Amino acid sequence: MKVNVWDTYVKKQGGGIMHFDILAPAEVMETKTIFEFGKQYLISKDQGNSELTSNQCRFCHVEQLQPEWEENIRNHGYHIIEMEGC
Repeated sequence: MKVNVWDTYVKKQGGGIMHFDILAPAEVMETKTIFEFGKQYLISKDQGNSELTSNQCRFCHVEQLQPEWEENIRNHGYHIIEMEGC
């Protein structure tokens, strides 16, 4: 299975930047769906009021599904890779 990687930067409510990747099945290309995944993640990090738009979240590339991502994608439709400030 292939997954799309969406490179995402969000300004944190208390200052600073969160950088993370949203991974979703390759057939999921609708930005509204990807943004919803990002918002769910932000809520889980107590950053639910942070803005997530196409300026902060962009399609980056396609990658082969890794076993460690599969359970989250199967259960939630997406997986997050935390990069910085998460």
